[in-house]
Amino acid sequence: MVAGTTSDAGKSVVTAGICRWLVRQGVRVAPFKAQNMSLNSFVTRQGEEIGRAQAMQAAAARVEPTALMNPVLLKPGGDRSSQVVLLGKPVGELSARGYHAGRQEQLLDTVTGCLAELRRTHDAVICEGAGSPAEINLRRTDIVNMGIARAARIPVVVVGDIDRGGVFASFFGTTALLSKEDQALVAGYLVNKFRGDVTLLEPGLDMLRGLTGRPTLGVLPFAHGLGIDEEDGMGVSLRGAVRESVVAPPHGADVLRVAVCAVPLMSNFTDVDALAAEPGVVVRFVDRPEELADADLVVLPGTRGTVRALGWLRERGLAAAIARRAAEGRPVLGICGGFQMLGERIEDDVESKAGTVEGLGLLPVRVRFAAEKTLARPVGRALGERVEGYEIHHGVAEVTGGAEAFMSDDRGDGLDGCRVGAVWGTHWHGSLESDAFRRAFLRRVAADAGRAFVPAPDTSFGTLREEQLDRLGDLIEEHADTDALLRLIEDGVPEGLAFVPPGAP
Repeated sequence: MVAGTTSDAGKSVVTAGICRWLVRQGVRVAPFKAQNMSLNSFVTRQGEEIGRAQAMQAAAARVEPTALMNPVLLKPGGDRSSQVVLLGKPVGELSARGYHAGRQEQLLDTVTGCLAELRRTHDAVICEGAGSPAEINLRRTDIVNMGIARAARIPVVVVGDIDRGGVFASFFGTTALLSKEDQALVAGYLVNKFRGDVTLLEPGLDMLRGLTGRPTLGVLPFAHGLGIDEEDGMGVSLRGAVRESVVAPPHGADVLRVAVCAVPLMSNFTDVDALAAEPGVVVRFVDRPEELADADLVVLPGTRGTVRALGWLRERGLAAAIARRAAEGRPVLGICGGFQMLGERIEDDVESKAGTVEGLGLLPVRVRFAAEKTLARPVGRALGERVEGYEIHHGVAEVTGGAEAFMSDDRGDGLDGCRVGAVWGTHWHGSLESDAFRRAFLRRVAADAGRAFVPAPDTSFGTLREEQLDRLGDLIEEHADTDALLRLIEDGVPEGLAFVPPGAP
């Protein structure tokens, strides 16, 4: 298990890196995260919804993602409640108190069963924890950190982000706040995001081993531009680049500027990663109307709160700015919840329970929220090119007329979405990862925006993603003690690990 001293310590990256390193050694490996809280999700080929981070880790392991790899997914709908997705299907909404008061403990048998099945069919399973294993207020009901580690007797490696500072205190404190039984599973530490000369760190690592009796199994350097799928969009920096990717010069004379409205409960913001991967395309998240002024394309992304996001757009003045763009024939793209907001009317007695709400009125679409969630992996054509995507939504869109379909089948019959002028909408997440379609769409956007932008003819998003996953594997292979990691995989928990007082309260 890869646990962390904090959220965003690098658990997802390290788990993916270990998976890629192992599969390159000929090991059949699978990722696993018992419980994930994320608004970035993915649909498997079996129509199951899981966290995108686990789908990315499955790609790193070169296996097809399944719900076994993320049996419990929590999708926040506000500060106090989440939709619970169990084995890929939504089973209802629960408050945080209701979940931790009993429901979570009931799921332990389910998650241990999924882990056992993965262990039966693979040589190795790399588990990812959540948050910190030392969240002592939640330990009794924990099923994702030491709870699952204890149940399945899994050795645990704790990752700490040294770029945040305080990594030695974090390692020591995390260990010292675990019970004796939990500490007996903590086999060592991994330092993440180190900058500088590793020899300067070694005295601290030696002292840490003396204090805890545990080795540091690697010091991973800070790596720019990894660009992998993250668990959620809460940490996205507004007015910052969507990724730390290397900015390539434009293929044509102009760059193309994309502004993504950072709506509340933003989901699957990874949809715009494929745009950011294009040479000459600059993608930024924005939250003010004046930031749309120089944008060639405005994207309304998905959200777990369509009605709430719609109100936010109006309160901020963004709705009026988007309407002006549409009237001027300047491109706007809505994806999933963003598509729904562009319509005429939303009837929602499911998600927000707000009843009938007026949309932005830019597309002839009426949306009704259904109790059953649509989960699908559609394939179609748009702008003359093949498109693949995935659908995750309660909203059912009815195009009322006066618009051409966005996505169609091979016969030209409409499958999803619509377009009026330079305003486009679709429920399909991930469609921009289809290279030929993305290039065709960007050519249309550039023409509507009056930009001399030309998409590069050879950008392959799938190839770029594979290169990033290989970089993660390289980080593990070159900077971690891979012999020690293999011993943990082969032999399990080391005997005689020291107890670090005081232990759990």
